[in-house]
Amino acid sequence: MRPTIELRVLDQRLHEWGLPRYQTAMSAGIDLHACIDAPLTLQPQAPAVLIPSGIAVLMNDPHLAAFLLARSGMGHKKGLVLGQAVGTIDADYADQIFISAWLRTPPGSEPLTIEPGDRIAQLVFVPIARPEFSLVETFSATTARGTGGFGSTGHR
Repeated sequence: MRPTIELRVLDQRLHEWGLPRYQTAMSAGIDLHACIDAPLTLQPQAPAVLIPSGIAVLMNDPHLAAFLLARSGMGHKKGLVLGQAVGTIDADYADQIFISAWLRTPPGSEPLTIEPGDRIAQLVFVPIARPEFSLVETFSATTARGTGGFGSTGHR
């Protein structure tokens, strides 16, 4: 059974631009529009800017969360990424979702202008495991990996 998530439209222009939806039958996320009143020009390497999405969602389920991600085409082709890499929307957050946008291209590169209504990010809903914790002095089992990290298994 698929969960039902409440969606509030906060910017009425989304009815013209397109309500949040999956663009294909196999899309993982819904695209979010830049709900801005005028074109916004991002300069390479400038501080991230918060852009309203015009929507709010309420999952109200401790086993759900939403992740705000960059759209791959915008990131790869134009350098537009999220200021915090991934934004986490908790199940009990019910205010407008803002997109932290940042232009990762090198200084001196062309700026990027975002127009009102541009699809600039995506929202992906994921199941969340909420385990109970058992405080221990030592783990009950060992693994073949052992300890270490940051390349401890080699580079090839």
